[in-house]
Amino acid sequence: MTPSDERWLLPEGIEELLPPQAARMERLRRTILDLYHGWGYELVLPPFIEYLETLLTGTGNDLDLQTFKLTDQLSGRMMGVRADMTPQVARIDACHLRRETPTRLCYMGTVLRTRPAGITGSRSPLQVGVELYGHDGVASDVEVLRLMVETMAVSGIERLHLDLGHVGIFRALARQADLDGRQESALFDALQRKARPEIESLLGQLGLPSGISRMLTSLATLNGGEEILDQAERTLQEGTSELHAALTNLREVARQLRSHLPELALHFDLAELRGYRYHTGVVFAVYVPGHGQAVAQGGRYDDIGRVFGRSRPATGFSTDLKTLVSLAPGEGEPRRKGILAPAGTSPDLLQAVRELRGQGERVIELLPGQSGDAAALDCDRHLVLRDGGWQVESLSG
Repeated sequence: MTPSDERWLLPEGIEELLPPQAARMERLRRTILDLYHGWGYELVLPPFIEYLETLLTGTGNDLDLQTFKLTDQLSGRMMGVRADMTPQVARIDACHLRRETPTRLCYMGTVLRTRPAGITGSRSPLQVGVELYGHDGVASDVEVLRLMVETMAVSGIERLHLDLGHVGIFRALARQADLDGRQESALFDALQRKARPEIESLLGQLGLPSGISRMLTSLATLNGGEEILDQAERTLQEGTSELHAALTNLREVARQLRSHLPELALHFDLAELRGYRYHTGVVFAVYVPGHGQAVAQGGRYDDIGRVFGRSRPATGFSTDLKTLVSLAPGEGEPRRKGILAPAGTSPDLLQAVRELRGQGERVIELLPGQSGDAAALDCDRHLVLRDGGWQVESLSG
């Protein structure tokens, strides 16, 4: 590759969208934002870059390694390019809106990450999501879950797999075992990989009572259909009231969700601790066949607003618009081609072009001396003067 060729290279994990993919994404963006508007979610547009301490508070603590950092030339303070919009939206709710009623917010915008989520993942997702603040009941979790499923539906993704867990179960067991931060972190990491021999080795080194060790080890195998919840009740019966409250909460979320979406297949994983350091309750993710990473994910995180001076219950989810477009089965209805209009300044011609565009048509005006015919301009009709008036005629035949 020559030096001149390298000028056109993009950094790994950074992509651009060309026609017609960009048009598909824009249509889906409008559809999704209209969907959220219909559910009462108000759009907010946080800044692309903020002071670092704002981005790395609350939820943002887990994002330190994912955040690009730079120095503000005006103030000398460290700034960060957002890697996730959730903490920004929490700041808006806590500092600017300060409502007492439940607040429904939605957002969409590019985020930038130092590393991709997977081998072929993007470092610049177009993140879209919703947050519901000010309600701590099961109903708000279920609303967010329903809206996440509906987001998949309007994106054309029908075959989906919903994974449910609850961070309160592991957190209660860690407290019951009196683990310190280092021990809890090591066990958390092993559980995420479901590395049972490693889990058993770690617990053996800690010298915990056999009942607590058995319950912690069992989390790695408590995954499957609804029967897992019954199995968990039996396996974790020696757990604290905090643990059983979390299990009851998870069961109730599943029950109410099923009443709305009886055909939706639910999968439970009690070792699924995504976002453990900031989530406080139920956690969930959507998977689709043939795609290894979660397509959408979220959960409850009631403490996120505390760092901004106003702790409110919160639940929400996010997804990547680029991923949704790539997984959509196709265009659906074929996109209509354009109308070719001749060059000219006739008032009647210009009025005809305006009217057609007002009707939603795509009209391309010829430029004097230009190259390329109607086909090259993606037009299948043209505007011609007939019997004293401008008419649209097909170019076929």
